[in-house]
Amino acid sequence: MNQRLLLAVVGGLLAVFLLLPVLLVVATPDWLDGMSHPTILPALRLSLWTSSVALVLVLLLGTPLAWLLATSTSRGARVLEAAVQLPMVLPPAVAGVALLLAFGRRGVLAGWLFPESWTPAFSTVAVILAQVFVAAPLYIQGASSAFRQVPAEVLALSRVFGASPLALLLQVAVPIARPALLAAAALAWARALGEFGATLMFAGNLVGETQTLPLAIYTALESDWQAARALAVVLIGVALLLLLAVKALTPRSTTSHRSARP
Repeated sequence: MNQRLLLAVVGGLLAVFLLLPVLLVVATPDWLDGMSHPTILPALRLSLWTSSVALVLVLLLGTPLAWLLATSTSRGARVLEAAVQLPMVLPPAVAGVALLLAFGRRGVLAGWLFPESWTPAFSTVAVILAQVFVAAPLYIQGASSAFRQVPAEVLALSRVFGASPLALLLQVAVPIARPALLAAAALAWARALGEFGATLMFAGNLVGETQTLPLAIYTALESDWQAARALAVVLIGVALLLLLAVKALTPRSTTSHRSARP
């Protein structure tokens, strides 16, 4: 068998496994009957709103952190970089417990952060915090890699001409790394949009307040299969748009590999 064909067959098995379940969700149009379910629009609005706010927070706080991690050569920076990526590999239940322990009514920081006994747990704020918790590491990882690709000679020349650390980041590094930063932001947004486990444990599942699209799907599965499919199709559509944005924003290599055939 031709080696290239063998690679296509082997890789195609995984592609089919990954794509077939998603395609089956939208393959038959009976999910259209579930589009009138009353939870769809509130869940969609809440998901778009909270994930957008979470993305803004991730960009505002994560970009400086990613820059510092990318430009530091200290061992402490390497340890910190590994530590802030830990939420990416934590099970959702662990993330939810961690957020409750930190910010819940009986959490370690409750008396210090919330002297009036208010707590963000089981509120819309908790949804945003959970989304930031799971999405920020993904953005930081992509942004750090993007900043490391900024030519060192460009940074050195900018310093020679008197660029301050903040100007170096905002006026030099960010414009050069913008396509990769936008791609990382889109992936982080998609991750925030699809967050389920930590949100369920930390924010609950309150219609109109904390019930995002993934939580609405979880609830609809118990009583209305068509509504669950309709919600799934909506979430797939939004996620697909974000992934297409990632592809459009990610710079492609100018080197062609078409001639590199076995």
